[in-house]
Amino acid sequence: MNESPSKTKTSFYRRLYISWLISSGTNSVPAIIEATGMPRRTAQDTINALHEIDVHIEHVGSTKAGHYEVKDWGAINPEWLATNVERLRETLGYPPLAS
Repeated sequence: MNESPSKTKTSFYRRLYISWLISSGTNSVPAIIEATGMPRRTAQDTINALHEIDVHIEHVGSTKAGHYEVKDWGAINPEWLATNVERLRETLGYPPLAS
């Protein structure tokens, strides 16, 4: 049976994926929108919710030209995330990352 993932799962995966994007250099709202196709508001809300899974980020630079950096992964294992990022991307239906 091929079930759609739950809202809880997709919300968690989205936060993990955005954390991974930020740590990999796709670290501004416009870059995240381009990489995922998600609406601006969803991207901003997801970034703002990362603290809920204990991923702490910091905005660096000016409001318009700045970017985000992951400062603390909390309980998230970034090695696991890097290994499983394709599964997250596919589950969320995001396009493949540009090389």
